[in-house]
Amino acid sequence: MPMVLQKDKARKLIDLMPPNATWNDLMNEIYVREVIERGLADSNEDRTRDVKEVRGKYGLTE
Repeated sequence: MPMVLQKDKARKLIDLMPPNATWNDLMNEIYVREVIERGLADSNEDRTRDVKEVRGKYGLTE
């Protein structure tokens, strides 16, 4: 589900960027923020898996 745009947060994000930031820089910042917020929401709703379970699924070991 797409997240609702919060204009005040978007403006603050832009204000924190350096003066020479590009559109790609902005898009990357937005993407990273969205991924982090989704991860936090999943964690808060107990929709996570143990890293050992995920590694095992792909045949990876520590």
